[in-house]
Amino acid sequence: MFRTYGGCGGGHHAAGRGGWGFDPNLIMGFWGTQGTRRGGPFRGGRVFEQGDLKYVILQMLDEKPRHGYEIIKELEDRCAGAYSPSPGTVYPTLTMLEDLGYATARTEESGKKIYEITAEGKAFLGENKGTVDDIFDRIAEFGSSFLGDAMKEVHMAFKKVAVATYSNASRNPRDTEKLRGLREVLDRAAKDIEELMKK
Repeated sequence: MFRTYGGCGGGHHAAGRGGWGFDPNLIMGFWGTQGTRRGGPFRGGRVFEQGDLKYVILQMLDEKPRHGYEIIKELEDRCAGAYSPSPGTVYPTLTMLEDLGYATARTEESGKKIYEITAEGKAFLGENKGTVDDIFDRIAEFGSSFLGDAMKEVHMAFKKVAVATYSNASRNPRDTEKLRGLREVLDRAAKDIEELMKK
């Protein structure tokens, strides 16, 4: 019997999308690219190691049948918008789980596919309980640091910089001198941050 995993922040909607007044899309840009992040509790700087996602999706299907887009949204919600898997990752994984006999899909009247775990899938989860627990423990560790007070302050400071940057730049789109100065300020800030974190 598997425990119910609350999500990245320890609760299903611990912070919610934009719950602190910042735009998660900006934060995704802060990490680098959508669906990835740098450093932290995930090995190799990735949210999931190769092969991890099949365990995550299968665990979610063990909780209840889901559509592919529901899996994407659920993972995003559990991570408070800090991570969102791409359809190009989720749907091929679902297909693989079908091919392995661990999941089955039926087409609803709307034409959408809904996926369910099979008896073989439940057995596979049971055989790999340690691996599944480890993956979700890492997700929880990420959440406790990403959603902690110290990181919250960093998010808010980053929001202030982003708002000041884009609101002022959008009012002066043709003033090359001001835009060049703005870029230089941001470049200096980036270098200062790198130097600070090396100490």
